[in-house]
Amino acid sequence: MPKTLFIDPKQSRKAGKIEFQPIPVNTYQKTVRDEKKNFTNDQLLKIYFDMAVIREFELMLNKIKTTNEYNGISYNHPGPAHLSIGQEASAVGMAYGLSVDDLIFGSHRSHGEILAKGLSAISKLPEDKLMEIMKSYMGGRTLSVVEKNQKGSFSDLAIDFLLYGTLAEIFARETGFNKGLGGSMHAFFPPFGIYPNNAIVGGSGDIAVGAALYKKVNRKNGIVVANIGDASMGCGPVWEGMMFSAMDQFKTLWEEGYKGGLPVLFNFMNNQYGMGGQTRGETMGYDMLARVGAGVNPEQMHAERVDGYNPLAVIDAFKRKKELLEAGKGPVLLDTLTYRYSGHSPSDASSYRTKDEIDAWMEEDSLKHYEEQLIKAKVATKDSIGKIKEEIKEKVTHMVRLATNDDISPRMDLVKSPGLIEDLIFSNGSETAMEEGTPVVNHPMKENPRVKQLKKKERFAMEKNGKPVSKLKTYQLRDGLFEAIIDRFYKDPTLVAYGEENREWGGAFAVYRGLTEALPYHRLFNSPISEGAIVGTAIGYAMCGGRVIPEIMYCDFLGRSGDEVFNQLPKWQAMSGNILKMPVVVRVSVGSKYGAQHSQDWSSLVAHIPGLKVVFPATPYDAKGLMNAALQGTDPVIFFESQRIYDVGELFHKEGVPEEYYEIPIGEPDVKRSGKDITILSIGATLYKVVEAAEILSDKYKMDAEVIDARSLVPFNYQPVVDSVKKTGRILLVSDASSRGSYLKDMAATIAELAFDDLDAPPVVVGSKNWIVPAHELEDFFFPQVQWILDAIHEKIIPLKGHVLKEDVSDKSLIEKLAKGV
Repeated sequence: MPKTLFIDPKQSRKAGKIEFQPIPVNTYQKTVRDEKKNFTNDQLLKIYFDMAVIREFELMLNKIKTTNEYNGISYNHPGPAHLSIGQEASAVGMAYGLSVDDLIFGSHRSHGEILAKGLSAISKLPEDKLMEIMKSYMGGRTLSVVEKNQKGSFSDLAIDFLLYGTLAEIFARETGFNKGLGGSMHAFFPPFGIYPNNAIVGGSGDIAVGAALYKKVNRKNGIVVANIGDASMGCGPVWEGMMFSAMDQFKTLWEEGYKGGLPVLFNFMNNQYGMGGQTRGETMGYDMLARVGAGVNPEQMHAERVDGYNPLAVIDAFKRKKELLEAGKGPVLLDTLTYRYSGHSPSDASSYRTKDEIDAWMEEDSLKHYEEQLIKAKVATKDSIGKIKEEIKEKVTHMVRLATNDDISPRMDLVKSPGLIEDLIFSNGSETAMEEGTPVVNHPMKENPRVKQLKKKERFAMEKNGKPVSKLKTYQLRDGLFEAIIDRFYKDPTLVAYGEENREWGGAFAVYRGLTEALPYHRLFNSPISEGAIVGTAIGYAMCGGRVIPEIMYCDFLGRSGDEVFNQLPKWQAMSGNILKMPVVVRVSVGSKYGAQHSQDWSSLVAHIPGLKVVFPATPYDAKGLMNAALQGTDPVIFFESQRIYDVGELFHKEGVPEEYYEIPIGEPDVKRSGKDITILSIGATLYKVVEAAEILSDKYKMDAEVIDARSLVPFNYQPVVDSVKKTGRILLVSDASSRGSYLKDMAATIAELAFDDLDAPPVVVGSKNWIVPAHELEDFFFPQVQWILDAIHEKIIPLKGHVLKEDVSDKSLIEKLAKGV
């Protein structure tokens, strides 16, 4: 089913020029007096109140960090505090017109945005709804602290709840919004539309786009704002996120009802510095950040620079941009000019800028100027402003007193309950669908051409007479994956899948053949070649309540999505205290034949990262059962698939691959061949080499090998392996990953520890060479071969009578190779 977008060579080759439209810069010039007709006095005062709350909150943290004291309360906070003193107007202006349905994502410097969005939400929510949120969140534990110690109005209670929950989180208290596991740079509160802030510069750039994708696909109200710094313009996730958000297909190929741009606003909080680097004039070349929008799409992302020192200017800009997003005209870029008075962090002496520069910006201080305007417009008096400041200082002091009291605000007791954090690493949920609803599909599943075709295939690869079924008639590993995936698309209305070449081609390796006919564009689509954004957007989509299958076409491309896979995907469940779920199944295809950058097995890299489940099936039966389990779960799963065995039939499960739904629990190894003399544990495609070796051991050397297929790397139940070793006394471990640093080494060490008394020889690992992967014609010299397995057993475990070594696997050879770094 080819796309209907014709690329006309005559049009493409025409001479012409690209013209750009002017980009507005600081065009809003109104004062409080000018805007009195559009705002009530209470609204104008609330803007000041919110700014002043943020200022006092950040000053408090600065004093605690630099003097270990605030307003007579002594406290040492060793953790981070990246402060936004000076940026208050930008934060309040951003949040003022947002609804609770509008989501914000932030950076390491986002305390102000948390408070601004929280105060905005409190002012908009009805009291009963607000109380329901506070009572239900974390079982009401945060609320109970402020409720016991509060005497003011309901509004005061809600503001105290926000201030306390944020501060307790910063101070790593269990009563914080994320049980103290997020901290200063990762705090968030989803019920108010405050989604994760991100310690990695630019980290929210693609995650926020995923949240906008979720809103678009699932027709949810609201827009998404990525509050990121100007220095993040040099970061991959931001560029990839912008490219993803601006894909033409949203306007050209998606169906009616889903057409239109993503509702995402990239709000660059442009404080003009990234660490000690001055972005304009030193580390960037854009001169003015808003210029970048002109290079992304014909609409220039509706880019604009706004004076972030004037809260009314930011409110005006957000109002206009939100209207564009709600009309399907996203994405949008705002260059919100601001300045931070404090250093990158309190330990930063700001030696990269002059005192004159800091003083010049402080002279323009947004709070001071707005306060003057309020008085000039007779909205407030000096006395009333003074009372607001006193009230805020009293509030913040009270919250500091509560948040620093170990009895009122305890930390997690890891002495009494050492498993508290480990129990949060995975949610281990089971959800057939992430939301109720009817999945949008093109036809009933039973009418799908491939589904019909699979009903005619043989689900066990051997005839009754022992001969193999022909390839054309055999149900293959790729078919098992397809059946699990299409089944879930017809069960879960939130499920989407995307990656490079996911649609018309049926996926790069024919796993998705048949899905194009079954699914509309908004559920299965091609992404840019942006592996970072492919995974990053999936994270944002899942955070908001959806389920995703992003695909990395080759395992070697995991490096392009390194931060998303290693630093984002595994961490948000635990850092949220399990408030967030992460039902993301990242399909990763392990290549061959294509050389050094397309044929590597990097399963060991992801298995090293806490918070990821890792599976690697090698048979059609296991592929379908494990994919079903992964898609039923609520945890992130890296799902490895070997290109060498997509076409294998089922050789081990004698009943064949069931047509009906079934799951294989992630983490359970499987005995593929029983034996009593030696255990061989395999990961991935090497299973077939191992089975071949086991047959030779039996026929030629009268050694009965027990073959265990790991199927999963994380989690992994070692008990069946230990039981096997107790029986055999010997174990060899085999996979296609390069042997140095491979996960097999970790497994071997664990087995040695668990079964030391039962082992007649140390566990031995056979992996690929510690080289680059050579050309296909030389692969047999790189990947484990049957001969290598036999040689390793003979040399390292037990002599095989009459065996002739072909590989030098002696200790001397190993020492020499390791000394060379290979």
